[in-house]
Amino acid sequence: MTFQEEQLLNYFSQFISDHKKNFIDKVLAQRTRYVTVVLEDIYQSQNASAVVRTCECMGLQDIHIIENLAKYQLNVRVLKGADKWINLARYRNNGVNNTDTCYKALREQGYRIFVADPEEDGLPIDEIDVNEGKIALLFGNELRGASQYARENCDRKVRIPMYGFTESLNISVSVAICLNTLMGKSRKSSADIELTVEEANQLKLQWFKKIVRRSDLLEREFLRTIK
Repeated sequence: MTFQEEQLLNYFSQFISDHKKNFIDKVLAQRTRYVTVVLEDIYQSQNASAVVRTCECMGLQDIHIIENLAKYQLNVRVLKGADKWINLARYRNNGVNNTDTCYKALREQGYRIFVADPEEDGLPIDEIDVNEGKIALLFGNELRGASQYARENCDRKVRIPMYGFTESLNISVSVAICLNTLMGKSRKSSADIELTVEEANQLKLQWFKKIVRRSDLLEREFLRTIK
């Protein structure tokens, strides 16, 4: 953090109760960017919102949203405020393959890319080796699944083992099952899944600003006094 950001963090801290600060520290200690979720062309707002809520509850900090064919929309009644605490990276430029753009960004950040697909040639989700590196898990469109480009250019397809007649699950249920499996393994592994001190402090400042009423005005006034 810059010196100015450190000053702001200390400044906003005085407006937040010790109980809330302790709770924020507890959440930050369990936050991770080791696992992330990618949504490609999800069009039903209730599904999109349920996924965001699940990711936040499971401790993920980032979600990547690809919008080639469908605009990403949220349902506030389903979200329950989860989007307030999580970062959404959106890829929605016209005339380009946004899946390719997202893949490049993920690989620059060191992620292995897995695509959820019900076909039998996929690796069962519980067989992913969480110690081999960061994991980005892509879920495709509710009707068509992941795009051909996403499937052909990922590192591996993965699947949730099925034992009934129905071949697929609702996307929000699939995300919950996959994350419960991956996060459970990751938290028990030797992998370094925690945020860095810098990342945690940046998020803490971001969250403090969201908690404190009229934080934008307070910030302007404070910065004026220290110049």
